[in-house]
Amino acid sequence: MIKRDKLLEKLIDSKDKDIIKIITGIRRCGKSYLLFELYYKYLIEHGIAKDHIILINLESRKNAALRDSALLYGYISERIKDEGKYYIFIDEIQTIDDFEDVVNGIKVDFNCDLYITGYNSKLLSSEINTKLRGRGIEIQVYPLSFAEFYENKGGDIRNAFNEYMLYGGMPYVSTLEKEYEKIDYLKMLNDTIGFKDIIERHGIKREALFNSLLELLDSQIGSPVSPNKIANTLKSSGFKTVDNETISDYLKYICDRFLFYKASRYDLKGKQYLKTLNKYYVCDLGLRNEKTNFRQIEMTHLLENLVYLELKRRNYVIDIGKNGSKEIDFIAKTYKDLYYIQVSSTVENGQTMERELSAFKGLDDGYKKIVITMDDNPFIRLEKGYKKVHVFDFLLNENILNEI
Repeated sequence: MIKRDKLLEKLIDSKDKDIIKIITGIRRCGKSYLLFELYYKYLIEHGIAKDHIILINLESRKNAALRDSALLYGYISERIKDEGKYYIFIDEIQTIDDFEDVVNGIKVDFNCDLYITGYNSKLLSSEINTKLRGRGIEIQVYPLSFAEFYENKGGDIRNAFNEYMLYGGMPYVSTLEKEYEKIDYLKMLNDTIGFKDIIERHGIKREALFNSLLELLDSQIGSPVSPNKIANTLKSSGFKTVDNETISDYLKYICDRFLFYKASRYDLKGKQYLKTLNKYYVCDLGLRNEKTNFRQIEMTHLLENLVYLELKRRNYVIDIGKNGSKEIDFIAKTYKDLYYIQVSSTVENGQTMERELSAFKGLDDGYKKIVITMDDNPFIRLEKGYKKVHVFDFLLNENILNEI
């Protein structure tokens, strides 16, 4: 059994609170496992009767009829036999058109603690939350973090890290032993997410163009791009007509399905967000590596993607910083803290050190400036009070940014 203790803790903390728990994340990242296995087991072990837990997986063929909202409501109504509290789990709620109405009805009409899952970020949009009348709270599930992966894998940490960087953190991949099994599974996921979840769902006609866009983003993680820049690149690759609006739509679709995350650029001098040249980070390095046929393994860019995902797991708001002519990889913010972060596989070379630290020039606002590297030495203090953190320490210690 794969441990996901921090996510389970979030569910436990939200138990019996008068709010709908919306569990989101990319397909096969572990949403159903978290809810139907780990949390279900917790409820049983803590005295909840099995007949007071209603489990509905809407992706299952046997539950196809329940994708009709009226039939789903009737099914739940029939299962509720008394005035006691019921725990209702509905998996992949986005398969129901206008699911908000039935979810609201269930919450209002029954004494229940309601949990729904989905792999579409529209579940979290302001429009949906308005329709849920402010009753929804998000618990976002990502593929395994390195800390989760290593806790379950064990062994030599560097070997575990190398495997994680190559094959990623999709939970089922971590249970496979043979290389070809891992690759085949990742390919199946890429095909499923790309085709069924996006191309089929949105009726995309230009499949080759869409797939080329994915390959381009995968090959350029950590690079600033815009719809216009992408369109010009794809035109130079042989596509005769590519318009900015189509590319913008495609980018929205892949972010809505949690396949990529968009990071906006913030001008620290002008105190405003920039409208062009954002960055896109893939949700899982294994999916990215399979899509690029395990080529283009540029460690600094992969580390940058890894750090971005870890910051998101820790609930930071993340921007790309423009500091004059220099760029800061990440500005990571919470309601009380802010950190400037650079990511580089090494800063032991003098020129590399100068390049990374120069991005902090002129930022005398008192916030920490941190470089995350793979350099294996004990020195963490750099010039001007800047700090250096080994990527292992960053990934395995959630409080490291505050502690150094």
